[in-house]
Formats: sequence, C-alpha cells, structure tokens
Amino acid sequence: MIARGFAPMSTIATISVSQSATCRHAGWLTIGTRIIRCTLGPGGIVQRKREGDAATPAGTWQLRCVYHRPDRMKRPRTGLPVFTIGPHDGWCDAAGDRFYNRPVCLPYAASAETLFRDDHLYDLLVVLGHNDAPVVPGNGSCIFFHLMNARAGPTEGCVAVSRRDMLAILERCAPHTRMRITSSTTHQG
Repeated sequence: MIARGFAPMSTIATISVSQSATCRHAGWLTIGTRIIRCTLGPGGIVQRKREGDAATPAGTWQLRCVYHRPDRMKRPRTGLPVFTIGPHDGWCDAAGDRFYNRPVCLPYAASAETLFRDDHLYDLLVVLGHNDAPVVPGNGSCIFFHLMNARAGPTEGCVAVSRRDMLAILERCAPHTRMRITSSTTHQG
C-alpha cells in the first residue's frame, strides 16, 4: 500500500489512472512506482463524457479542493484547500441550470447531488477540475476523487480509493497536482 515509503514532505505532480484490462469499473492509480487499486464508473473511461453516462472522463484534471465530513473524521493533511461538508451542501447536476457543475445549498430547485451522505463515500472527496473552466452544459458534473465503497463497486463516473490510500495520497498533494485519466489498460486485474 502507499501509506509507507513516501518521503513526508515531497509532493506529487501527477496521479495517473488507467482502466483494468479485465473489468471496466476497476482501475489502477499510479503515483511514481506505487500502484493502487481504484474504482471507476461502470462505463469505464471515455474520451467524450456526457451527463448521466456513468463513465469516467479521460483527461488531465487539476485537484481543485478537498471536502471532508468533520463529524466523521479529522481534517486531512494536504497541501490542497480543505472545506467541510455540512447537511446543506450539494453539487448541481442539472445540465440546464445556471449553477450546473457547481456547489449549491440544499434543498435546491434543480437536480443536485447531496454531499452529506449516509454512506461513507463522500466523507472525504476531492473536486476534479473536469468541465469547470468553462462549464459546458451536458458534458458531465460531480466528477470527484472519493472513497471507495466496501465492495469496491463502481462509482457513477468518479475515481475512488480506500480511505487509507486517500489519506496517504492527499498528504502528497499540492495545488499543482493533477490527475491524468487515460483509457489505456496496462495492468491486469
């Protein structure tokens, strides 16, 4: 696992993500020489992301900021900006709304994903810079790097890892860190 062997103060420029050769929603996250299991959307990695396709978008995305649930965990150690998630936090996924792919306060008149969830997937999440500069209606929203479910099942198009791996990864992240998601299938699994 990546929790051991990292220099405490070194930061990473790129986190690489690729799809498994044997399962579309399984993937591999690579940091330097470390390879970590991750999960993706059931549609696998796609070049052209569309809202609701349950696929993970290929591309290189900046890690914008971290959100965490302070009632479930302490603030993570990271060089990225960190915000807390509260009961009224959401993220708009309504392609026709002026706040599409932006944070919103719940309840919200248009469709929005709830960040304050009963499960633990969003106890810790990183907003990826997908479709945000500029926002293009229908090109996908709510693309996060978050915690994997207990069954290592698919996400809705995000990238997910275990809590242990996420905490270790975040310690190495800084504002210059990017996630490069490619459709290559270089690892078996």
